[in-house]
Amino acid sequence: MNIVLIGYRGTGKSVVGKLVAEALRMKCISMDARIVEKAGMSIPDIVEKHGWTVFRDMESEVARELANVDNIVIDSGGGVIERPENIDTLRVNSRIVWLKASVATIVSRIQGGTERPSLTGGKSFTEEVAEVLERRSPKYDDAAQYEIDTDQLTPGQIADRIIEIRNQG
Repeated sequence: MNIVLIGYRGTGKSVVGKLVAEALRMKCISMDARIVEKAGMSIPDIVEKHGWTVFRDMESEVARELANVDNIVIDSGGGVIERPENIDTLRVNSRIVWLKASVATIVSRIQGGTERPSLTGGKSFTEEVAEVLERRSPKYDDAAQYEIDTDQLTPGQIADRIIEIRNQG
């Protein structure tokens, strides 16, 4: 049984995924890191050179690969829910946990990050986060079997809740 962490950038997927994996003696695999490794370039470079469709195709390929592995924590990219087939693929052998956070929390955690290109172009960072989060939230909600609001929790507290979910029948 795998654990898949979904949610917008800055909700804690990477940090929490590592904590959960360590506590459960599982391996944590970042979908974004796997894509960067396969492409031999950063995500902004992939998008700039090949476009979002190619990036999303690579993301779907990685989702299919990871669905065939057991006993891992998957730190998904924030947009993995953009293609329902990714969730269908990952759900087969996983518990899917949505790590949620408010726009203010997300902005405070990731402002200044350069690892992802703009998703809306021309808007302020806060406006972009709010717009994309509003559009994606129903998709996260549909995909998730469990939700954890991370605004007031430490990474350790979030990890503990995920471990409780994993240990449920």
